[in-house]
Amino acid sequence: MEFKHIPVLFHEIMDIMAPQPGEVFVDCTLGGGGHSRGFLERMGDDGRLIGIDQDTNALQAAGANLAEFGDRVTYVHSNYNNLDEILNTYAPDGVDGILFDIGVSSHQLDEKDRGFSYMQDAPLDMRMNQSQNFSAWDVVNTYSEEELHRIIKEYGEERWAKRVAQFIVEFRKEKPVETTGELVDIIKRAIPKGAREEGSHPAKRTFQAIRIEVNDELGVLTRTISVAAKHLKKGGRLGIISFHSLEDRIVKEQFRYLASDCICPPELPFCQCDKVSEVKILTRKPVTATKEELEANSRSKSAKFRAVVKIVD
Repeated sequence: MEFKHIPVLFHEIMDIMAPQPGEVFVDCTLGGGGHSRGFLERMGDDGRLIGIDQDTNALQAAGANLAEFGDRVTYVHSNYNNLDEILNTYAPDGVDGILFDIGVSSHQLDEKDRGFSYMQDAPLDMRMNQSQNFSAWDVVNTYSEEELHRIIKEYGEERWAKRVAQFIVEFRKEKPVETTGELVDIIKRAIPKGAREEGSHPAKRTFQAIRIEVNDELGVLTRTISVAAKHLKKGGRLGIISFHSLEDRIVKEQFRYLASDCICPPELPFCQCDKVSEVKILTRKPVTATKEELEANSRSKSAKFRAVVKIVD
């Protein structure tokens, strides 16, 4: 299948990340290489890009898309959870820009057998890294009712989480849940008719929750932001595109922490934490898609971009 992925907020990201000739940039979620192409074109012949992706299909697609840039691109098959080790290896002197585009790609949704989409019947999978053993099948068929309730409520923000968990466990008494189609049917039965007819697809929130759990998306994001900031040179930019409120909240809080120069309780008479401000926030509010982009690319609807610049050596 052709790898289709339209880079969201492309022009805004190029303006804010501002790649310059000769710089080194890192795309932690390379995908089809859309944002990376923009970086490479602006960094000139002396610029270099490190592209990371845990999805082998994405790496192959990016390799074809960015072939003209030759050895200016270093491809790394890994999860950005390993960013510290990757950058110690490939850019020990630091980098000038780091971009994260969080979540599932358009291609992963479109590729039926990956099991990300609630619109197509496929094996329960949802692994972004196909070499990982743990999949959506394991979450749906081995988690307790309490665990299912927790992740669907917390990661999916689904108000019918308790009923969805109950219905999954009830179904499992007869046979395992094997496919996305079976899971969609269970969710539809669990959510009352009136609620099903409101807003988006009734399975959207539960699928999001299971995908986040399978890939530990929020945990990896939380752990990696400070690592990314550490590897930036002074003046280096860190940008993150998120697609739902849980991700955006983590990015906002982590950036605020990195920008703070004291985190002591306000009642203390003087600072005892020795915390110094490491970054300056470049986006007072998250950047969102223009009307024109929304019309051209529906995936941009929920995209939010935040960025910081490093102010210390």
